Amino acid sequence: MNEQEVYYTIALTRMTGFNFQTALHLYREVGGGQAVYEHRLDIKDVMPECSDRLSESLKDWTLPLARAAQEMEFITKHGIKPLLLETEDYPQRLGECPDAPILLYYMGSAPLNQRRVINIIGTRHCTAYGQDLIRRFVRDLKRLCPEVLIVSGLAYGVDICAHRQALENGYETVGVLAHGLDEIYPSAHRETAKQMLRQGGLLTEYMTETRSDKLNFVKRNRIVAGMSDATILVESASKGGGLITTGIAMDYDRSVFAFPGPVGAPYSEGCNNLIRDNGASLITCAEDFVKAMGWQNDAQLKQAQAKGIERSIFPELSEEEQKIARILDEFGDFQLNQLSVKTNIPIGQLTALLFQMEMKGMIRPLAGGTYHLLK
Repeated sequence: MNEQEVYYTIALTRMTGFNFQTALHLYREVGGGQAVYEHRLDIKDVMPECSDRLSESLKDWTLPLARAAQEMEFITKHGIKPLLLETEDYPQRLGECPDAPILLYYMGSAPLNQRRVINIIGTRHCTAYGQDLIRRFVRDLKRLCPEVLIVSGLAYGVDICAHRQALENGYETVGVLAHGLDEIYPSAHRETAKQMLRQGGLLTEYMTETRSDKLNFVKRNRIVAGMSDATILVESASKGGGLITTGIAMDYDRSVFAFPGPVGAPYSEGCNNLIRDNGASLITCAEDFVKAMGWQNDAQLKQAQAKGIERSIFPELSEEEQKIARILDEFGDFQLNQLSVKTNIPIGQLTALLFQMEMKGMIRPLAGGTYHLLK
């Protein structure tokens, strides 16, 4: 961890008044939090488009640096891992988004760049129908695709049901919070959150002493959507946070799915309307989802591997697959995010290519999300 960069980046989020778009623009244009600090008096020389108001506000870092020092002490004491944008452990899918946070705070054991990541979201007033949908979906998905990271928001209703079903079925699950890691909201979910630290994790862009304001919940939805391959809406009223998340996911060009519900049921209106308006693909079970995503189940994969499939019986590799094979051959094993940087192929596209190559007997996934070329 580059402690100095983390320190100045924390301060930068305070300098911009938690305007994350402004912080991201400065971070990328100038070259990091420390670089912004070093150019605080001549910011217009390195970023001519900087407004006079912003330029003036960047001159005095006294209070933000003091607050950053306080935060650094807290994260060190409590084993919190700060994740800087464009570093290895930062969620790479999220990093591709135009409004990605420049810094995340993470507690947990689960890698955030797993091959398959989904989020399950919906109303805080989850009905028995919705709970049954989640229970069956997660159970059957585990049978079809054993290695999936399940993300949600730790809220009442669909969120907490999704987390608990993930834990019960042996999945890792991450909760994205709308406040700092010095509290758990709602407090009723504290025990589940503790279990998630051992079998998943808790993630936030907010520092300690941040209130759980309504706007924060809306902002955190972009993290839920951005770090996932697919968004699954279980139940939603005609308006609600779940629909905000699906809208963000669509803007990010991510897959969106929804379970239909009874016509006229208040907490199925949002799902039904979304499906009607072609905003989401209809699913009724895990099999529907796996088929739509092109994720073959383990039985098929094991069968293919058991037959000892030879590379020679497959057609020539595509240009992108050849690039992946050349790099693995030349440099050796790579983790998913490292391979994405080396090949310049986005994470979402790369995961699909790697799976196809695995089915062809070209590569083998190893522990820790590393890929090995079979020669």
